[in-house]
Amino acid sequence: MLRSWRVKLKLLLATVTLAVLLSWLYLFVGSLEYGRFLLLPPCLGEQPSRDVEREALASRVRRVEEENQQLRLQLSQVQAEGSDGNPQWGASAEDGDPPGGEGSNRTACPKQRTVHKCELLHVAIVCAGHNASRDVVTLVKSILFHRKNPLHFHFITDSVAHQILQTLFQSWMVPSVHVSFYNADDLKPEVSWIPNKHYSGIYGLMKLTLTKALPSSLSKVIVLDTDITFATDIAELWAVFGKFSDKQVIGLVENQSDWYLGNLWKNHKPWPALGRGFNTGVILLLLDRLRRLGWEQMWRLTAERELMSMLSTSLADQDIFNAVIKQDPALVYRLPCFWNVQLSDHTRSEQCYTEVSDLKVIHWNSPKKLRVKNKHVEFFRNLYLTFLEYDGNLLRRELFGCASLPSPPSDQLQQALEELDEDDPCYDFRRQHLTEHRVHLFFLQYEFLALPNPTDVTLVAQLSMDRLQMLEAICKHWAGPISLALYMSDAEAQQFLRYAQASEVLSARRNVAYHIVYKEGQFYPINLLRNVALANTQTPYVFLTDIDFLPMYGLYDYLRNSIQQLELPQRKAALIVPAFETLHYRLTFPKSKAELLSMLDMGSLYTFRYHVWPKGHAPTDYAKWRTATVPYRVAWQPDFEPYVVVRRDCPKYDQRFVGFGWNKVSHIMELDAQEYELLVLPNAFMIHMPHAPSFDISKFRLSAGYRGCLQTLREEFHQDLSRRYGAAALKYLTAERSL
Repeated sequence: MLRSWRVKLKLLLATVTLAVLLSWLYLFVGSLEYGRFLLLPPCLGEQPSRDVEREALASRVRRVEEENQQLRLQLSQVQAEGSDGNPQWGASAEDGDPPGGEGSNRTACPKQRTVHKCELLHVAIVCAGHNASRDVVTLVKSILFHRKNPLHFHFITDSVAHQILQTLFQSWMVPSVHVSFYNADDLKPEVSWIPNKHYSGIYGLMKLTLTKALPSSLSKVIVLDTDITFATDIAELWAVFGKFSDKQVIGLVENQSDWYLGNLWKNHKPWPALGRGFNTGVILLLLDRLRRLGWEQMWRLTAERELMSMLSTSLADQDIFNAVIKQDPALVYRLPCFWNVQLSDHTRSEQCYTEVSDLKVIHWNSPKKLRVKNKHVEFFRNLYLTFLEYDGNLLRRELFGCASLPSPPSDQLQQALEELDEDDPCYDFRRQHLTEHRVHLFFLQYEFLALPNPTDVTLVAQLSMDRLQMLEAICKHWAGPISLALYMSDAEAQQFLRYAQASEVLSARRNVAYHIVYKEGQFYPINLLRNVALANTQTPYVFLTDIDFLPMYGLYDYLRNSIQQLELPQRKAALIVPAFETLHYRLTFPKSKAELLSMLDMGSLYTFRYHVWPKGHAPTDYAKWRTATVPYRVAWQPDFEPYVVVRRDCPKYDQRFVGFGWNKVSHIMELDAQEYELLVLPNAFMIHMPHAPSFDISKFRLSAGYRGCLQTLREEFHQDLSRRYGAAALKYLTAERSL
């Protein structure tokens, strides 16, 4: 005991000596001379003796520091002996509290942990359905915005989210980002026996199964809810794994409401929890340790026992995580509360931050989401909206200094871009053709289930923000399924979302699929949009139209009957729907062919583009159509571009044609090359509604260079057609030259 006090006394004296020497050094170096700080570089002509004194002082300070370290080591050894080998401080969290303590989440001297800049960080997210797939994009954007490390996202998804997110990440092509998918259906038997009242349903229990779902080679992972927004680099959170003690396996933030205290209302009986319990919106999991501990059996036994009295979970997996931790508090590492600032009802999250810099992760864990009541909700909402509307194309940035895994699609695209000639007058057209657009399929809820009907047909179209007003009218005219590709920026996509949710007509429909193709480049990628909408239909037949046309009332039923009567499943045919137009923004829409013919005779309707582009639809033979009662066949002619009904597996549109010109003409030409019959329907029609000219048609009309490049692309298309179809394609080249 006497020896211990002597060592402590020596340590105290050494510390005081070191403090005095450091203060003297600071005053010596930082003293004022002629009104200037001597912390600046020494002046010319300064006496050499000053440097000698400084070196001697620095040497003395180093010796005192070495003696101080030796004394600290001796003291730690004496204390270890005096405590029978048991440490006096628990291996607790950053806050310095022992496991299970109720102290602050902060520390005056946190341990510094660094993550190597090229270390791969793993993030797991459970995501199911259309809405969650949309929400998770904002989370991913916030992570990508701040990140400096390669990332590997592990998504546990249903079939809907899998299709959406797989397409999104493949088209996003973010460097140093890897994505893996795990089928949630395979995990449902693991948790389906647990009654759950939470709105997340069975997917809210999936995080319990991650030790089984994720690869056995994966030792640790950050687990996030989809309603999370990051305000810092996720590597800072990853670094916290280095602070876990040998027994700690789960990192969580304390729950910031009184839910688990059981005092929110009369007879409120929550699941057992340690103090306030923990929120599972942000979890750090040491998977290898959990597997060794037998995590699967641990949580199962706990859940079975508690369900005997609780009957069901109220907060899904969070209840079970808390019940396990209540049994064994040593398992949990208490994360500082700024790693999960919870904006739920009755939240106490304001105690987690005093400055903006304190914020790390924001968790919108109220069912009200952005409408939750909080003193600083406007600030949090603006932060969320920043990433919600942020241009995701800007996140395609390289991580310099880190070797990235080979990506064949990305490498091929890069090679094709390098082969382009920037001096080519048509460089911009060719560059646009190679642009990889981000695609978010099924942006809104889509519940149409294709019936085993061999004659069913989907309306297919594309549009941009300036044509949104057509959507409600089309939905009123067409009762069947619709597949739309919308060309929008990230901000415009959110405006569209609000518009669709506020519309009684659109919100009532569940058989309209909206696919967002995000803007990039200077041309409107019209045929890419058509191909996206076409590829994501679920019916055997498609009606290929444009958004500016209103189909006649009852066209959906008429087309299905025509497909059946013409035995289209047994033949290769394209059904032509004759196109008309009006110059009036307000039109009493004809309810029959007879009414349409009357309006045509009176001059309130016209055959489509008869005054500016008659070749486009003249082969339809409108004179014959007036008296026709049965479908009739027409021959292909140059520049023919009717609107048709074809099988879903028809040729794709040629994506080299961007902007205005030849985008439909080339498609009809290929249908003819594949020997499709062109059949005009006698009792079908569609009417084009007037609108302002598009930007691309204005460029076509004003720019000779634009028109010259379109001619070049046409010639190249003819050459490709000849290579694919041989002698059968010669007629197109001959017809082109005869014009």
